[in-house]
Amino acid sequence: MLAVGSVLTRTLFQGRLGQMRRGPGGLGTTTTGELHSALGDSLNVALVVGLLAAVVAAGVVAALLARRFIRPIGAIREATDRIARGEYDQEMALPEEEELSALATDVNTLARTLAATETRRTRLISEVTHELRSPITTIRALMEGVLDGVTDPDPELFAAVAEEAARLQRLTDDLALLSQAEEGALPMSPDLADLRRLAIAAAERLRLQFDHERVALETEPGPALPVFVDAARLGQVFTNLLGNALIHTPSGGSVTVGSSTAGGMAVVEVVDTGRGIPQDELSHIFERFYRLPNADHAAGRGIGLTIARSIARAHGGDVSAHSTGVGTGSTFRVLIPMHQPGALDSRAGGGE
Repeated sequence: MLAVGSVLTRTLFQGRLGQMRRGPGGLGTTTTGELHSALGDSLNVALVVGLLAAVVAAGVVAALLARRFIRPIGAIREATDRIARGEYDQEMALPEEEELSALATDVNTLARTLAATETRRTRLISEVTHELRSPITTIRALMEGVLDGVTDPDPELFAAVAEEAARLQRLTDDLALLSQAEEGALPMSPDLADLRRLAIAAAERLRLQFDHERVALETEPGPALPVFVDAARLGQVFTNLLGNALIHTPSGGSVTVGSSTAGGMAVVEVVDTGRGIPQDELSHIFERFYRLPNADHAAGRGIGLTIARSIARAHGGDVSAHSTGVGTGSTFRVLIPMHQPGALDSRAGGGE
């Protein structure tokens, strides 16, 4: 508008001056008012034409920009529609525009995350079905044997049925606990406790099992670790970790429970001399129903570590695993925030 108005004003005003020059008396008889009027008329016409030119130019530029932006936005809409339909395996190309490229990256990340979630959900259903099928099949076979007269209904049969039913009960209880923990709905009764004593108490409860498997169980001296936790829940964390260490440590090996502090966190380590964990498996061992390759059925249901980490995280902490490879043993660390004096009252208000 400025460019057109500037050029057009000069041209129109010069034209008016030319008309005045050709008139009677020429420019010598032209008054200041006439000059102002000529300039005003020229300026008004130039502004109107310049405004129209600016509108046309803006329309053209807007159309070009709209085409440039609408195309990738349309691609993003199509991608989100595919995601809504459950198609997570198509990754869209990134537009040149920085903002749209960031949005497309987020959409691709969302698709990958949903794909991973769907894969875990499908695998979870399959693995839960497998875990449930085994005891149900055993119970059904035993009962059919009784009904067909092949098996006598003696105490051993009823004990076998009771054992399989208990196995089902443990699985359903673990799944319910895991669901509550991952949803942040785990009921807890926190109180001031010593994390080291909780770990040692769990170790002493399992000592007979360690002795039976001829695995040495050692507890190292360490400082008191005041924490504000649900003692029963944290006891389950240590029970799961010690049980896992016992399963994967052969006879003649050892499991050591140590404690320390680090960066305001209370730390308890469960160190074993067992089979160790391959480096490429470390990132998976806390997944639900995950078992190490070549692990036999005695390795458990594959959710003990998942439950342990979920409970620790519900307390604001975490559980981590470290191993340098197969045959080198493993170290599991439980980290819980240290209790700060004066914080008890404010934390106790959020009990159950």
